[in-house]
Amino acid sequence: MARSKYAEVCEEVCTHPEILGRVAPEMPDEERLYDLAELFKVFGDTTRIRILYVLFESEMCVCDIAALLNMTQSAISHQLRILKQARLVRSRREGKTIFYALDDDHVRTVIGQGMEHIEEKHGRKRA
Repeated sequence: MARSKYAEVCEEVCTHPEILGRVAPEMPDEERLYDLAELFKVFGDTTRIRILYVLFESEMCVCDIAALLNMTQSAISHQLRILKQARLVRSRREGKTIFYALDDDHVRTVIGQGMEHIEEKHGRKRA
């Protein structure tokens, strides 16, 4: 049998009413699913992931993030604005310095579990 470039499908069309009846009531409405997809789009940028990972380790100011990632403050600031709009990071002012941190433990969990998944795939565990 030739291998298809598409996902495998059932050879016969049939549904399982007991499964459908159990799953359908648990499905979020379209607006929530759209919002979830938009959230995951924010995670789809390497620079934003790098920033989130830095903030996973420590609260930092734009200057420090830019230095660590070898990027301009302007580029970091642009990405931080997107992350802040998505409520993934928060900021606080200390004198003339603005410090950024992950917004809450949910963001920490997503980043941590994502990294755990990747490292497991590569045969390593995070210390």
